[in-house]
Amino acid sequence: MIQLPNEYKKEIEEILGQDAERFEKLMQEKPYRGISVNRLKITPEKLLPLLPFEVRRSPFYRDGFYLPDTAQGLGNHPLHRAGAFYVQEPSAASAVSLLNVQKGDRVLDLCAAPGGKSAQIASCLAGTGLIWSNEIVKSRAQILLSNFERMGIIKGVVSSLYPEILCERLQGFFDKVLVDAPCSGEGMFRKNPEAIGEWSREHVKACAERQLSILNSAAKALRDGGTLVYSTCTFSHEENEGVIEKFLSRHPEFEAAEAAEPFGRKTGVSCGVRITPCEEGEGHFAAKLRRKGDSIAVFSENSRYDKLPDVPPHSKAKTHSSQSKQKPDLSESFIRKELNELLTEMPEGNLTVVKDKALLMPKDLPDLTGCGVIRAGVLVGEMKKNRFEPAHSLFMALPPSCFRRVLTLPMNDQRIGEFLQGFEIDCEGENGYTAVAPDGMMNLGFGKCSDGRLKNKYPKGLRGRTAALAEEPE
Repeated sequence: MIQLPNEYKKEIEEILGQDAERFEKLMQEKPYRGISVNRLKITPEKLLPLLPFEVRRSPFYRDGFYLPDTAQGLGNHPLHRAGAFYVQEPSAASAVSLLNVQKGDRVLDLCAAPGGKSAQIASCLAGTGLIWSNEIVKSRAQILLSNFERMGIIKGVVSSLYPEILCERLQGFFDKVLVDAPCSGEGMFRKNPEAIGEWSREHVKACAERQLSILNSAAKALRDGGTLVYSTCTFSHEENEGVIEKFLSRHPEFEAAEAAEPFGRKTGVSCGVRITPCEEGEGHFAAKLRRKGDSIAVFSENSRYDKLPDVPPHSKAKTHSSQSKQKPDLSESFIRKELNELLTEMPEGNLTVVKDKALLMPKDLPDLTGCGVIRAGVLVGEMKKNRFEPAHSLFMALPPSCFRRVLTLPMNDQRIGEFLQGFEIDCEGENGYTAVAPDGMMNLGFGKCSDGRLKNKYPKGLRGRTAALAEEPE
């Protein structure tokens, strides 16, 4: 049984009034769980019939759904591994709904790890605009990058830098900014009762000071007329309304934007919405602010793919790297020859060489110097033993239709499980690098087919269990 601190219960009574008693009863029940569908890979209409359980639509996000208790071990489901959905507590998705991302937007997710909200943003962008996701803790930034790759985010940047430095360098660059700030985590109590022991008024106060500092930094990165959403997974008035009120008093260039969402409950500020277990969420607060002015967005919606020349699968492009004893020059022309042998089409972007790696970078990026960038765009491949080998992230970023060689396997084929464990599997078709696609819908990764066997190229760090990538810990 969850025991709430008396001081905490008093605060809840002040915030929820007559619903406080119901709140305390609900705190003894199981936490809500959910998924958000990734439209970069699949639509909800196509995904839901493929799941081995029934889901219920969430009110907090257009593509969010509640999971039943019977849905266990989702981190190892092939569709999760392929990036079709992200496991995310339903109310955590509410902040992106307030952000109202439109195609072509430049969006900054300033406190982004592990990546659930970034995945939502990228899904809303639908292959246009730019998602820049930052995480100050390097180890968490690596998890963020892994989720970027799994979800197939092409037009994105992952960085690890202090918010005050990053936002100073990127002043006025973004149309939308999300600050999902570190908080006292009161919305985590049902999921993680141990967090109750870490709660204190002193901790709440310290969080509020840090949150205001991050919000002050975030303001610099937003263009005139842009939208800033501040969110937490806590109920505290001091960390929520208190932070917003202080921010607006210190930033006359910002104004409250009416929060007219059809979910949650009203808060002490007109621009905010609060979600509690009474509203079928674990706990979230989000507030919508607008930077005054009428500057318009710079990005325009554009197509996701550029056609590559239709060359035969076995052309001289392959021998450029595989038969030459001398190390080839990793130039753009060389990369394009290698990709022509692999792909029928590729995403829009700039091919860039960094040492022995080739990346496809989003167009119209700012100067990345000093921005703590871990990855911009998609790693398409690298040189290994004087030959070019494509990267796992390239296969995750593109649909099977973009590849010349695809091994299509039924969803219940045992070879899928064997592939995800890192084993070689039987492979029908031509020799060469081959995408592995359950039911031909989206890729799990790739291998190299030779004489009826597929040498597995699934990353060693992802083989077996992937719990670190499976759950949104907010």
